Amino acid sequence: MDLTPWKLGFIPAWDKHFSKFDEPTRERILKKLEQMKQALLFRGFHSSKYHVEEAGQFRIAFKQDEETRTKYIQFIGNHKHYEKWYRER
Repeated sequence: MDLTPWKLGFIPAWDKHFSKFDEPTRERILKKLEQMKQALLFRGFHSSKYHVEEAGQFRIAFKQDEETRTKYIQFIGNHKHYEKWYRER
């Protein structure tokens, strides 16, 4: 297993819901984003090109590029926001 740290990239509008969260919630999610830079396992869906990390009741959806070792953050929101976002894909 490659233990090289990952980089994070952010697509436009990734923070649609994130920017509305209170400060303690944003801090918790930012800590999770920092953890995502480490070479750890994460949950993915067989029929989806997205991977999902959880930060409490919040979801972080991302795509990853193995070649550049970059995780592109697509979405951050609560479970309800995530279900709506995922259906639109």
